[in-house]
Amino acid sequence: MEEFISIKEHSYSEFMEKKSKFIGNLFYVESVEEAEEIIKKVRKKYFDAKHNCIAYRILEKEQIVERFSDDGEPQGTAGAPMLNILQKNNLLNVLIVVTRYFGGILLGTGGLLRAYQNSLMLTIENGEKVKKCAGDVLEIVLEYSDFENFKYYCKNNKINITKTEYAEKIVCKIELEVDKKQKLLKDFETKNIKLSNIKELYKKFITKSI
Repeated sequence: MEEFISIKEHSYSEFMEKKSKFIGNLFYVESVEEAEEIIKKVRKKYFDAKHNCIAYRILEKEQIVERFSDDGEPQGTAGAPMLNILQKNNLLNVLIVVTRYFGGILLGTGGLLRAYQNSLMLTIENGEKVKKCAGDVLEIVLEYSDFENFKYYCKNNKINITKTEYAEKIVCKIELEVDKKQKLLKDFETKNIKLSNIKELYKKFITKSI
């Protein structure tokens, strides 16, 4: 997969429906293990709630992993409808946990389904969607005298400098999309940009605003 839609960071929502409180927490996650750890923490935080319903879609080892749970609510009223919204919005690497504090009034199957869907949609709206594109993380070594020109080059080519170390020479860690990497390597070979060395570290999905 070359790109997908996700969220920038954690978002939150809260609303009341017939005295029941619904709390939505939407998280960006990169693995099933990370998602399961967050679920444990949220359930511990809201230990006194009657239900903590979940759904997630995660790209892991080039496969989409999906899971949902109604956590005691009637089957099909919470987890599955929320997963369906994540699917329809093409959202990946996201985890939603909707916590319900029961207010004493039964909502019925249809009412529950709408409430959990509404909670997720509100939480999505309170956050920021981003595009994740296939990219690379590189290590760049260069002379101090060439650093300002390199920063200018990165700004013009939408390359993100994530870390800079000042030693005998400057060592930078950068993130860039695949096509930007090819341009950088070509400019390095043709000496259009002065760098001492380029080392490819690992692949990573790069965040872009929508």
